[in-house]
Amino acid sequence: MTAAADDCLFLGLMSGTSVDGIDAGLVRFHGDGAQARPELVFGRTYPWQETMRTRLVVLGQRAAALTLEAIGELETAIGLAFANAARMALQDSGFAPAAVTAIGAHGQTLAHRPTGALPFTLQLGDANLIAEHTGIAVIADFRRRDVAAGGHGAPLVPAFHAAILRDAGEQRAVLNLGGIANFTLLPAQGPVRGFDTGPANALLDAWCLRHTGQPFDAGGAFAAQGHVNSALLARLLGEPWFDLPPPKSTGRDQFHLEWVEAALTGAEAPADIQATLLALTARSVADALARTQPDTRRVIVCGGGVHNPVLLAALAEAMPEAVVESSAVHGLNPDFVEAMAFAWLAREHLAGRPGNLPTVTGAAGPRVLGALYPA
Repeated sequence: MTAAADDCLFLGLMSGTSVDGIDAGLVRFHGDGAQARPELVFGRTYPWQETMRTRLVVLGQRAAALTLEAIGELETAIGLAFANAARMALQDSGFAPAAVTAIGAHGQTLAHRPTGALPFTLQLGDANLIAEHTGIAVIADFRRRDVAAGGHGAPLVPAFHAAILRDAGEQRAVLNLGGIANFTLLPAQGPVRGFDTGPANALLDAWCLRHTGQPFDAGGAFAAQGHVNSALLARLLGEPWFDLPPPKSTGRDQFHLEWVEAALTGAEAPADIQATLLALTARSVADALARTQPDTRRVIVCGGGVHNPVLLAALAEAMPEAVVESSAVHGLNPDFVEAMAFAWLAREHLAGRPGNLPTVTGAAGPRVLGALYPA
């Protein structure tokens, strides 16, 4: 399969560490090359079946072991869920499968260990099933080639951010607030960098679910009921991972409720812990930016956390020298930036262009990412 022509449609499918659902973004690209302007033609999130979501959250926190048979069944179940999300997106958008050049499917991360003697990253979701059930070519398994080249395999979205949001006249950063927070640093001049900064919604959602029964803290209301516990915040920020230099990446398997509980005395009120976890996100993000690009003048925010006004206010207070604004200001729906990025990565694969940034992931060099599963 050769490079895609201008105006072709690509479908990006993404489920992140928050496991909120499968984001489906149908994207048309205008122009040639990696800098072609993306247009989100259709975007919708298709929720996981609740028992599956609960299972994925538990597995992501290393809270259960799986047999080989269970891994195989989970690979199939996730693949079918992605295929169903793709079919629903086509049905709901009114496009026929023949109109879509390819699907870029991220899969669901179950484990991410990019360092050590035998580094690996594991995203489940059988792309063969997606291709078979949709009749559309699928590009999947984006992360492992970067890991094979000595990189972290994450974050991958900075390459898309750099292609779309870089401005030669301004020091910028793009902040994705998913389950994990990550930065793309877009200097006016010089190399693009990117890295995870630590927890964002993953801990906030998990603590909120445990104490309110709600899957996320709508509008930051639960956190707003509490007060930041400075001693607890200091203990959490004492985690050695925060001091590691980029490139670095992390996930729910490192930042989970057991990690939080290890820092508790038992006297803290649940709402105060929620407020402190929100402050942890804001402080870890601001500290990371101060260490790596202190002259940043604009922070462009995307991901689910953009809908939490309490968190956005805390970020603005922690980074007073920068304008903190939604990616919507720049024409990118904040809920579907990552889905759009995997549509873009599928397009880059078909064009034979690298999809990683070695200055971000630490890989030995640029690599064409993903594997093709024909229709």
